[in-house]
Formats: sequence, C-alpha cells, structure tokens
Amino acid sequence: MNIEINKEKCRVCGSCEAICPSRVFKKEDGKMRVHHIHACIECGHCLAVCHDEAIIHSSFPPSKLHKIDKEKLPSAESVLELCRSRRSNRAFSARSVPREMLDKILSAAHTAPTASNAQGVEYTVITSREHLEFIRRHTIKGYEKMYRMLAMPVVKQLVKIFAPKTYYMRKKIKRVIKEDKKGRDIVLRGATAVLLIHTPRDSRFGRDDANLAYQNASLMAESLGVSQFYGGFICSVVRRDKKRTLEKHFGIEGSVQAVMALGMPSVKFHSYIDRKELKVKFF
Repeated sequence: MNIEINKEKCRVCGSCEAICPSRVFKKEDGKMRVHHIHACIECGHCLAVCHDEAIIHSSFPPSKLHKIDKEKLPSAESVLELCRSRRSNRAFSARSVPREMLDKILSAAHTAPTASNAQGVEYTVITSREHLEFIRRHTIKGYEKMYRMLAMPVVKQLVKIFAPKTYYMRKKIKRVIKEDKKGRDIVLRGATAVLLIHTPRDSRFGRDDANLAYQNASLMAESLGVSQFYGGFICSVVRRDKKRTLEKHFGIEGSVQAVMALGMPSVKFHSYIDRKELKVKFF
C-alpha cells in the first residue's frame, strides 16, 4: 500500500487529518504528511473529504472516486417518510422480483459500513423454487428438532426455570410446525427470492455488519416497491445448526447472519401507523 500527497494541489486544510480514523495524516511545519501507512484500514475517507484531490492512494485509483451528486440526495423529510412507510409485507404475489431490482438492493446493502472497514459481508440470492423449498424444509426440520428437545421432561423443567422466554417459545415453534403440516408456509410466505447475508466465520462483528447491510437493503427494497421481511425463523435454525447444513448446501464458506425474504406485493400499504411512544434519554 502506498499513500502520497500532491503538495502542489494540497491547501493544507487538515480535513484528511480530522477524518482519518487511523491518524495516518498529520500537519507538520505547515504541510500535510503521511505517517503510519500500515495503520490505514483503506476506508477512503481521506479521498472523499479532500477538496483538492491531492491524495494519491494505491488502493483507490481515480476510477473508484466519484463526486457526490447532491441534487439526487433525498431530504431529511423524504428519508423519514421512507422509514415510516417501511413495513414487513408478507402478502406476496406470484410475480418474481426483477433482476435489476435485486441488483439495486444488493448495491445498497454493499454500501453499508462494517467494523474496521473489514468489508467481509457476502451475499447469496436464491430464486429457484427447488432451493427455496429446501430452505423451508430445513427450517421446519430444525423447528421439529427444537420442539422435541424442549418437550423432554428434564429439559422442559430446566428451561422453564432458567430460560422462561425460550420455554414460552415452544408455542410459537409448535404453531410453525402445525401450520406447515396444513400446507401453510409461514417460513417464506410464498417469497420468490431469499437473500442470505453471510460473513467469515471468524468475524468478530459479523452479525452486526450483516444486519447493517440488511437495513440498507430493506430501505432500498421499500423504495423500489419490493415487499420483504426478516427471515427470523430461518436465522434461529441456522444459528443452532452445528452441521452448517444451509451453508454447505449453498457452498457458503462463512456463516449466514441475516436473511431477507422478498417478493412483489399482492397488496400495498397506504398509511403508516405511529410506533409506541419514543423512549429516549439525553445527558
């Protein structure tokens, strides 16, 4: 890695020093200098903040640097309206999500921040009916296994005492299994696409990074009119599966951390409802 400063362009404004999380830049003797290049996490903040395009970074050739078109940025009111209108819409039509929409959802997810700028988040998109059915069956089998375990007398008593929330989850697990046997899919709800978000198995903040990516993807889906909901049932089974069945089936080396079920809506929302009272403290 190499970082240089074009002294003819640099106005020594100090923006790069102020923004760099690794303190790579320092103002000395009226000039900006580069220190501790090895500490750089390649976030690109320095290039993005420099007014004069005076920074030369080997990880970011000119083709990777783009001017922000501020006229395209939404207002604060528009962003808030989008957040308010986003809902988990499980009423899907039979129409497939167009590939161009899936690409935009993935692009939005990919722009999300990651801890230490690791950028280790990867994605697997499933649209074939065969593979979607595999996900549903795998999830139901996992729930059946959980229910059998929680039904064991000794486990049942221990869980009731030490993990009451898990104990009362038995009812929800039983309902999922029961509904599936009736031919009612409440795992995917007829979704025509599933987005698996995964990170390296040794990633310390993998789940956090994946869920940050999920939020970006969710907001983009909402803006495109694509219905989606969080695949919590799937995640709960995946996290308990030591054999890593789902990951192995799709050739995923890392761990699935978040799941999004997607489809085109059969109904649309026309209003949003206020949340419970905002609870916040300022100090």
